[in-house]
Amino acid sequence: MAIYQLEGAAPRIDPTAYVHPDAVVIGDVTIGAESTIWPGAVLRGDYGTITVGARTSVQDGTVIHATAECSTTIGDGCVIGHLAHLEGCLLEHDSLVGSGSVVLHRAVVSVGATVAANAVVTNDMIVPPGALAVGIPAVIKEGRSNLLFIHGAAALYVANGKRYAAGLVRLDPPG
Repeated sequence: MAIYQLEGAAPRIDPTAYVHPDAVVIGDVTIGAESTIWPGAVLRGDYGTITVGARTSVQDGTVIHATAECSTTIGDGCVIGHLAHLEGCLLEHDSLVGSGSVVLHRAVVSVGATVAANAVVTNDMIVPPGALAVGIPAVIKEGRSNLLFIHGAAALYVANGKRYAAGLVRLDPPG
């Protein structure tokens, strides 16, 4: 895995977290217990702080960034789909951001909320607890999230991280 210190700021990764060898983690980044960071994900804490809670999945190709004014904070038990982009936002516990979604500065995805695939949650938008955000720009649909699905998906990725940590073997020569 590519883990870099930048100007004295080094990532802090819980020893039970799984970071795939093809993920990149730079600078002021904290990754919590049993979280998983999948291939091609980039967590770049060069301008601000990125915090990923426990049991959270950051899937393939996701980009997480922060600004000097806006940290990016992701709670416990979150699922972030493939190719998502998060910058300067807050994802509260047990929330889900679908594949290809964008969540921007000062936006809040509340507890148990879902951002649908390919949705764009614009600056300062709040997705209420248990709501679903769909479209570009996102529109809120109250009470449409599925907390049981989010819990199941988060648990699946915790197990998958353990599976990969124990059984992933590179077969081609590195370099």
